[in-house]
Amino acid sequence: MHKPRTIGWLAWLGVLFALLAMGFFPALAQQTTLTVLTHNSFSLDKNLIASFERESGIKLRFLKGGDAGEMLNKAILSKGAPIADVIYGFDNTLLSRALQADILQPYRSPELSYLRPELLLDQTFRATPVDFGYVALNYDRDYFKDRPLPQRFADLASPEFAGLLVVQNPATSSPGLAFLLATVAAFGEEGYLDFWEGLRKNGVRVVSGWSEAYYTHFTRAGGDRPLVVSYSTSPAAELYYSEAKPKPSEPPTANLFLPRSSFFQVEYVGILRGTRNLRAAQRFVDWLLSRPVQENIPTQMWVYPARREARLPEVFRFAQVPLEPARLTPQQITNNRERWIREWTQVVVQGQAAEAVRARR
Repeated sequence: MHKPRTIGWLAWLGVLFALLAMGFFPALAQQTTLTVLTHNSFSLDKNLIASFERESGIKLRFLKGGDAGEMLNKAILSKGAPIADVIYGFDNTLLSRALQADILQPYRSPELSYLRPELLLDQTFRATPVDFGYVALNYDRDYFKDRPLPQRFADLASPEFAGLLVVQNPATSSPGLAFLLATVAAFGEEGYLDFWEGLRKNGVRVVSGWSEAYYTHFTRAGGDRPLVVSYSTSPAAELYYSEAKPKPSEPPTANLFLPRSSFFQVEYVGILRGTRNLRAAQRFVDWLLSRPVQENIPTQMWVYPARREARLPEVFRFAQVPLEPARLTPQQITNNRERWIREWTQVVVQGQAAEAVRARR
């Protein structure tokens, strides 16, 4: 009778390496680090991130690159030697820049069929929609409790609303650019600069970004401006984070949905050309579109999930959707964005500077 043959230690070592190569024992395998370039507002539940890292064997490193425009500039400037594997947070106002710069590579995620079809603006599949929202005017309910609200978009330039509005500079801010595009859509090429000249003469305050506008100049933060360019989800966020005792039944702010004053905004994720971690990048994109992540997005980044069946939290009843949002096609934005910003700068920023000089004389 022959004794059973035993596998030698060299054979066992070969089996072990084979199993590691096939993805078994991920804790023992060398972990892939995936760098994700994001805007400063990126946020997801830490437990979700930890679960992804544990199940995939991929370590996530988030590199915050400033506002969406600044972040995209960094990705474009590092083309050829990318500083990240994936970029998240550029929107439809910047989509054409990302595509023209050719910094993204195509990827058709198996999760695409679950997304809202109106968000799929890039048919080359280099930019995948993750979420959407509306840049909108917000107002302080206490301030306007006994005062009339503007009824038309053009009313913001009326004397009765002088010195009440704070906006972001479209050259430096994504919501600022979205609001500028809303004015183009609402007033047309022939009228948008006249509207902005009226706002300038009416004392509009221009700041560099959303945080400064909302947390410094808005009256809810102790500023002197009861009207601010923000998001349609901001009132819901105000209530969600309220520390008042007892908790109020409705938020202290509300949306001012003047016709065509709100801009439809979509945020995208893309895999950067030159990544050495393509499969990990694809898996990360799939994960962003998965239902657990999509249902976490609303109360983390205060936008709507791109996935159709993703449930919204109860507080989103205060995150209304405007009936008449402004929209421009990516091609319209591509062809005109830089000119519109340049013309806006001449009328508003340079106009304010000239008025300040005249006032000092």
